[in-house]
Amino acid sequence: MEKLQAVLLNVWREACRHIEISESTEAITSLLLKHLPVDQLLVRRIDRPRSCLETVAGGIPDGEWRDRETRTGCSASHLRGLLAWHRRGEVGQGPLTGEKPEAWRVAVPDGVGGEAMVSPIGDLAGLAGVVIFLAARARTFTPRHGELAAALRDPFSAALANDHQLRELATLREAAEAQNKSLLARMGRTALADTIVGAESGLRAVMDRVAVVAPSDVPVLIFGETGTGKELVARAIHNRSPRSAGPIIRVNCGAIPPELIDSELFGHERGAFTGAVETRRGWFERADGGTLFLDELGEMPAAAQVRLLRVLQDGWLERVGGKHPIHVDVRVVAATHQQLAEMVAQGTFRDDLWYRISVFPIVLPPLRERTADVAELAQHFAQRAAIRFGLAAVSPSPEDIRLLCAYSWPGNVRELAAVIDRAAILGNGNCLAVAQALGGASHHPIAQRAHRAGAVKKESTSAIAPLNTVIRDHIESALRATRGRIEGPLGAAAALQVNPHTLRARMRKLGINWQQFR
Repeated sequence: MEKLQAVLLNVWREACRHIEISESTEAITSLLLKHLPVDQLLVRRIDRPRSCLETVAGGIPDGEWRDRETRTGCSASHLRGLLAWHRRGEVGQGPLTGEKPEAWRVAVPDGVGGEAMVSPIGDLAGLAGVVIFLAARARTFTPRHGELAAALRDPFSAALANDHQLRELATLREAAEAQNKSLLARMGRTALADTIVGAESGLRAVMDRVAVVAPSDVPVLIFGETGTGKELVARAIHNRSPRSAGPIIRVNCGAIPPELIDSELFGHERGAFTGAVETRRGWFERADGGTLFLDELGEMPAAAQVRLLRVLQDGWLERVGGKHPIHVDVRVVAATHQQLAEMVAQGTFRDDLWYRISVFPIVLPPLRERTADVAELAQHFAQRAAIRFGLAAVSPSPEDIRLLCAYSWPGNVRELAAVIDRAAILGNGNCLAVAQALGGASHHPIAQRAHRAGAVKKESTSAIAPLNTVIRDHIESALRATRGRIEGPLGAAAALQVNPHTLRARMRKLGINWQQFR
């Protein structure tokens, strides 16, 4: 008995030491040579859905194991008999015949002769398999050998379960990698990391300020026209900060209805208002330990500005309908395209919040002031478009760059990305149809100037259309092209590369009625 326990202890040690079942089986086979007349050992898994047996590991005394047959089919009647024998937990042993009349012999691969001993392993409810001991050199197995085989059932079952879990993890990893590649392709990326084009040229001063402020926890206020990349800079601040391991959450203040913004930012308790069927954590609580990016800060209602000021001052908030204050550790990075200083003077933005949030301002230059980056941006977006649309990668020509540099880009980098996407689709992988893509906005005076040959002439300020007029015309052009459709892959939001909620908020502000384009 003591000898058997010593053998089992060593077998268990090898079964638990190795992650791969093939390694543990080879090591266990070497241990059993002194106790069993083994010429070959096989571990096979019963695959009930496919009605077959699969060899998952094996070992031989004289060298590296090579499987003769990885998978063998099994008829429905033979499978039922094999599972019934497995359920009884019997150890089958005896000579192998060509007819294989007994159920346990079905588990042995074809073409194997001599003496065999087969023991069921695993549990029938979730995982079933067999361990096969083969003695092909005119040796036989005794009843004592059968007792040892029965005692080896548990360590081999553990090894089979580990192998099953390892396979499941590998399958999940492959599925996650495939999904990751699919999502990256849909975004037109090859990696998750954000790429800041122009960090060493047009945005060098901006990135220098990012490097200065990132290690601290002071609030940052990013100024810039629409489409200049304010969110990208906010993420760069987060990624370079000590909070990089925490979450970064973006909230568009202009896309949240005024009556819901308190609940969205600060959360609410169950029963706080009609429809509050459960307690909900707000964006501040969800960003605890990380960064909260408040986009379009200038559109935040006055009541929410008061509560935001308290969080910035002492880090405490109260959920809507709550009775107890909650402490949060959140860094706030805000962004706006509006002139907050003028709004403070007009009384539409709180001056105390302005002083608190504008500790460290960062101004993003519009694309028309960093034309040196246009060529690099166009190349970047051309590669992204090729991945997204499954087209051949095409680089912009010198003439394309000249046309792009001549355009004033009221929509900045976001508009450039849309133009390159349109040019890639129109070129169908053969070229970038930049002239044709820019022609879609030919009714704008700015676009007409972009298509003229030669240098762009300076015009008086009276000939320059107000920014809101240009934005309104651009949105209406997109709605006209999409026949009033806002959401979906063929909607105006996708064409403009903005969130549908952001687009609706901007349309309400500019008084655009989408129904007239239906």
